[in-house]
Amino acid sequence: MQTHIVPVGFDYDRMIAPLIRDQFDVDRVILLEGTVGSEANVEYSRNIARKLEQDFQNLLGAETVREQLDDVYDYDAAFERAFDLINAELDRDDGADDAEVTPDGDAPADEREVWVNLCSMPRPVSFAFATAAHSIMVERQADRDRIHTYYTAPEKYLETELAEELRATRDLLRDLDEGTDEAVTDASVDPDRVADRLASTTDLLAEFDERGTTIGAKKIGDSHVIELPVASFQNVKPFEELVLFTLGEHGEFESVSELAETLAAELNEEYTDSFRSKVIYNVDRLGPGGKGYIEREEHGKSHRTSLSRTGQLWVRAHADEDRDYRDLA
Repeated sequence: MQTHIVPVGFDYDRMIAPLIRDQFDVDRVILLEGTVGSEANVEYSRNIARKLEQDFQNLLGAETVREQLDDVYDYDAAFERAFDLINAELDRDDGADDAEVTPDGDAPADEREVWVNLCSMPRPVSFAFATAAHSIMVERQADRDRIHTYYTAPEKYLETELAEELRATRDLLRDLDEGTDEAVTDASVDPDRVADRLASTTDLLAEFDERGTTIGAKKIGDSHVIELPVASFQNVKPFEELVLFTLGEHGEFESVSELAETLAAELNEEYTDSFRSKVIYNVDRLGPGGKGYIEREEHGKSHRTSLSRTGQLWVRAHADEDRDYRDLA
């Protein structure tokens, strides 16, 4: 059984054609629609999603749901959404508990697989979903064969064909503009309208030839750059989890000792040298020389301690999980 998670951009064929042609057994599809951008872009993407919803249901018989992704440029939010979606689909109850286990002890043959399509949507979403999938593979070693990310190359790109058609239109408009008044009258075309369309078409083609399919660099938040961290989660022990969540809650500690005091208070434990050493050991394991979830900046005789970008993603992705740390000290 397969769930396909499909972030929807401006593509149609690459979202569904490979699944039909390669005869995938798709029983559930989650279509994610972006809601940021010009009104025309959002509406175009929404129309693509509507058509995909109908065709996934009619052509593949798949249960199809449409959900919104509020900000396609918010990498962290997209990562969290991907992490939650993939885990939820892996854990989706399809009656697999009652399925017959193979003689060699493998999981039931109808156990759900999750496929993530990376063809469309802006790059932050694609990278976030790919990285989240890989992180889950590391955390859930037994399920790594059930998680797939995939890409499909287009047979052709329409941008260049659209440009060629635009060139032909420009040439036609130029002929009309340079023709006699009688020719324009015969064509029932306003000469001023022909001149305006010729000018705008010529300008657009000049921009396409000079810059390609996009123009400029959009500022998102305070920067024109969206950092895409290389995050591949590792297994984290319960006490390490507590350290990470505490840093996530407080943001930063001026020293490891201050962090240790806070942890001791939360666990109702006496703050001793032994407990402090335990915290230092775990912070080292989570630091730059270990799992990379914690950053330590030298500050006088102490080290200012905070979460790295990957650590922030880990905390955000695991924030809703229930835990009991009373027996960790």
